[in-house]
Amino acid sequence: MFPIRDHNPSGQMPVVTYVLIAINIAVFLASFPGKTDFQLGHVFFDWGLIPARIAAGQGYETFVTSMFLHAGWMHLLGNMLFLWIFGDNLEAEMGHVGFVIFYLAVGLAAGLGQMAPDHSSAVPMVGASGAIAGVMGGYLLLFPRARIDVAVIFVIFFRVFAIPAWSVLGIWFAIQVGSGVALPLTGGDVAYWAHAGGFVAGLILTLPAWRRRGARGYWQATAGRPPHPETDFRAARSPVPLIRRRR
Repeated sequence: MFPIRDHNPSGQMPVVTYVLIAINIAVFLASFPGKTDFQLGHVFFDWGLIPARIAAGQGYETFVTSMFLHAGWMHLLGNMLFLWIFGDNLEAEMGHVGFVIFYLAVGLAAGLGQMAPDHSSAVPMVGASGAIAGVMGGYLLLFPRARIDVAVIFVIFFRVFAIPAWSVLGIWFAIQVGSGVALPLTGGDVAYWAHAGGFVAGLILTLPAWRRRGARGYWQATAGRPPHPETDFRAARSPVPLIRRRR
């Protein structure tokens, strides 16, 4: 179950979102394909965010460099899909320069979120997902009832459903927090606290934009939906038949 698109057109060319996607892809192509595990290890340890190194007062630049490294094709494609779905709308609301500042700020918050539980960790953190989680948090605040198409795949069952953003993103955030709490017991290689930290930072840093639009009054005027016509995808109407009860 994962989002594939939203019904919320941005109304302008999301230049910064496209540039961020291009940079992530370019860095991945320069750093990942054809590298041995040993070479990749050097890349991740040199440019990934290592909490123990930051705690020792070194490697502050990795707060930024780690945001553009990815550990595999699926890691990259998943992150870029989420950035493409949610980034254009926030860029339209904040402006190009404002969105750049916002993206870097929530990426920094994501790194701090990952450091908080264990600042002595020597495991490098890489990926744009913390910053993108911040974008998702901001999207949730501004468009809680925007429709998001979610693909549900279960063995041979495949359907696309249109679900409100608050449901999709709220469940996603709960999973990150729950997984982060369970991490000491389950282990794993996902930076759940970076996701949670970025998401919360995104909510907080989007508050000024939300207040400029009227805060709760903006929600009431739009019913939590985008303040412009939504895109209508026929594929979002599930062909699952309804079986009515016989009388």
